[in-house]
Amino acid sequence: MAQVRSIAIVNGHPDSSPSHLCSAIAKAYLAGASAAGHECELIQIGDLEFDLLRSEAEYAGPVPPALQPAANSLIAADHVVLIYPLWLGTLPAATKAFLEQVFHKETVFEQPEGARFPIGKFKGKSARIIVTMGMPTLIYRYFYGAHSLKSLERNIFKFIGFKPVRDTVFGMVEAVGDAKRQKWLRQVEQLGRRVR
Repeated sequence: MAQVRSIAIVNGHPDSSPSHLCSAIAKAYLAGASAAGHECELIQIGDLEFDLLRSEAEYAGPVPPALQPAANSLIAADHVVLIYPLWLGTLPAATKAFLEQVFHKETVFEQPEGARFPIGKFKGKSARIIVTMGMPTLIYRYFYGAHSLKSLERNIFKFIGFKPVRDTVFGMVEAVGDAKRQKWLRQVEQLGRRVR
């Protein structure tokens, strides 16, 4: 029997309406992982209220009380899944603001005595980033270089210790039919079963 893993699934769409593809993807991953016996928590960014960080002092301080349960889920998880739509070439502002708030300095780094640089606290954890977009996947990856996805993987997730960090990109989401969407959801459900 496979090892039971703890999974935090973050629906990063600022509107958590079930009509959005990101919501369906989050539910598909949750269904697959739950069916395989894994412990899952779904975090809906669209249901949370929080402010933007406006100073280094706020970043160095504690996680806001309203977001502490979400931060605790991310800290406790063996595997984190972040799902978001590509808006203006990057994450939605609310998704980025959420990450800034829950990944406060005290949450993500430790500074061992005598160490020159801080160490990411998420070492030993894995992550999956799933992005939906209107443009074709190949254009995003090869013409635009998937810059926002690479930045998120390298400068946030890997920087604080996640490894491996895998990604899935679904393109032309407005143009595809229901059959294609259902195929994507089955693919995501399988990722959930395998905790990939």
